Amino acid sequence: MHVVLVTTSYPESSSGSEAAGGFVADFAHQLAQHSKVTVIAATSGPASRLSEGSLQVHRFSVPRWPLSLLKPYRPSDWWPILRTLRDGKRTVDEVIRSERPDYIFALWALPSGHWARVMLDRYGIPYGVWALGSDIWSLGRIPILRWYLRNVLKRADRCFADGLELAAQVTEIGGASCDFMPSARLLPKTCARDLATSGPWRLAFLGRWHVNKGIDIFLKSLRALTSDDWEQIAEVRIHGGGPLENEVRSLVTELRECGHPVSVGGYLDKERATELICWTDYLTLPSRIESIPVILSDAAQLGRPLIATPVGDLPRLFANHQFGIIAEAATVAAYTLALQRALRTSPAQFRSGLSALADEFDIRRVADGFARYVEDIGCNESAS
Repeated sequence: MHVVLVTTSYPESSSGSEAAGGFVADFAHQLAQHSKVTVIAATSGPASRLSEGSLQVHRFSVPRWPLSLLKPYRPSDWWPILRTLRDGKRTVDEVIRSERPDYIFALWALPSGHWARVMLDRYGIPYGVWALGSDIWSLGRIPILRWYLRNVLKRADRCFADGLELAAQVTEIGGASCDFMPSARLLPKTCARDLATSGPWRLAFLGRWHVNKGIDIFLKSLRALTSDDWEQIAEVRIHGGGPLENEVRSLVTELRECGHPVSVGGYLDKERATELICWTDYLTLPSRIESIPVILSDAAQLGRPLIATPVGDLPRLFANHQFGIIAEAATVAAYTLALQRALRTSPAQFRSGLSALADEFDIRRVADGFARYVEDIGCNESAS
């Protein structure tokens, strides 16, 4: 079977700033162990075609990167959006026409799913869609794009979403069932250091410095801790980047001036991210808006508990797998209380819950399951 992955998220580098692209690459390489895989992806550089191990990658050039920053409601973004849509569809058509794959998998619903739907009409090749929260929560709120989204989901052979609540919303919009398919990265190694059993503890934040990700909630909660609480903290490390950088650095400076052991750094590639996660005793996840973040599966894979807010699917997952401490709300006051609870709780008690969560969020299992689904389609077509 030959599967074409059409995506606007495929890493151009290993800097750690690629968001969804990191796990897309891992999914593609794992799927290539079962099927012939061709990836069609955007790039900020010149168009190219190359081999990455057992898969082929066709890249089409876009005028502005990353694509997630393009907004349909900004007139200045209309030209780069239209050019991206044109060049992306042209590249997808060229690859599909020349290679005639068995299946197209769109990552994500828009615009990749739209391109896949056009290929279904032109060449009769079935497609599936893997939806992200940005498809539904952002683009799905714009009336004309919601119409396109509904059409893409309705025509798809099968729909997936990387969140439980998100899958229900995809079903509501598209009118067809949507299955949960977790997103996760494949980290390069496991932790040599076991979970600590006594403090003081090491805390870390890794991710975008964006209001949705709640980095300000975490830092303000640290500021609210008492001197007794700080005696239970060995060190706090903060890594990432984003639009709240000035506020992050200002709050970190304020904490350091009070004598607290807090450091700040940039994005980390997978190797260094793994080292940070293995270094910590608790990872922090103070998001205001979330479905299921990749950092959750990273933490589970490396056996490190989280201090999380009760947003998106996290409460439901927490009910099934005790993966750390969960706050009562996504506020500074509630997160401060969660931090204080964590500082008086041994991370080692969450070992079994993290192990069970890691099994569920294993990108190898996800890709293997999808490969079996595609193979079944091929068998059914052969039988008919």
